[in-house]
This record gives sequence, structure tokens and C-alpha cells, in this order.
Amino acid sequence: MNILVSACLLNVACRYDGLAKGNEQVQNLMKKHTLIPVCPEQLGGLPTPRPASERVGDRVMTADRNDFTDEFVKGAEEVLRLAKLYDCHYAVLKEKSPSCGKGLIYDGTFSGHLTSGNGITADLLTNHGIHIYGESQIAVLLQEIEEEGRVSEKDKA
Repeated sequence: MNILVSACLLNVACRYDGLAKGNEQVQNLMKKHTLIPVCPEQLGGLPTPRPASERVGDRVMTADRNDFTDEFVKGAEEVLRLAKLYDCHYAVLKEKSPSCGKGLIYDGTFSGHLTSGNGITADLLTNHGIHIYGESQIAVLLQEIEEEGRVSEKDKA
């Protein structure tokens, strides 16, 4: 099965700070699945490293109020294009990110506080039926994939 994955979780140095955020559980998915690495910010044309950004309402801003919303939206659209191209129904995305976070993201005050919400890419993918998981939810993802496989087997019978 093809699964979209935030490239930083696969040790690609593409985060805003120029670093990776490798995750062993995510990398272990490669044993049974094909992982499609994506970085929405890079796909949207932003450099690495780049200023830290957070969602402020519908916008994505830096602490000094530079607006990168257009780049984040463009990157999200490119990730969706890749999801369709590779027939991905699942994605493992970096938690809390203004692009990839699902459920909790930084609140736009650059104070380290979290708020309910999704990143730009997580919203777009969810709206197109792609199931989003954070890196701490790998067990839940694997359970859903297994259950889907059982349903598919029943359909074949």
C-alpha cells in the first residue's frame, strides 16, 4: 500500500529549521508499505531553512507577520496531486505543523501553545477522503489498514 509521509519523519532535512525529525516507527512502515515522502512547504516553493510559521486563522504567518499562506496552499495542492497519482488513501504527517498537523497545531502566538485545528495540507487531504495520522498514531494506522484488508478479503469471497 502507498502511504504519504512527511519527509522530515523519514530523516529528510526539510523542516523549517533545516533539520529532520526522523521517527523509527514511521520508518518501520517501509517494511510492508511504499512510503511517498512529501514536504508541502518545499513543494510550495519555500526554502530550507525558512522562518518558523504558524496558522493564524486562515493564514500562515511568521512571527514578524510575513504571510506565507499562498506557498502553504500551493504545497498542499501538490501533495494532493501526489496522493492521487500514487493512489494514497493514508498519510502520516508531522504533528503540530502548520502544514501537516491534525487535531492540534500551534496557536499562532509563537509561544509554544497548542490549539485545536489542522494544518493546511492536513485539511486539504482530509477534505479529499485521505485518512491522516500523526507520527504518534502509527498503531492506529496499522490497525485501520489491517481492518481494511479484512474487509477487502470478505469482498473477494
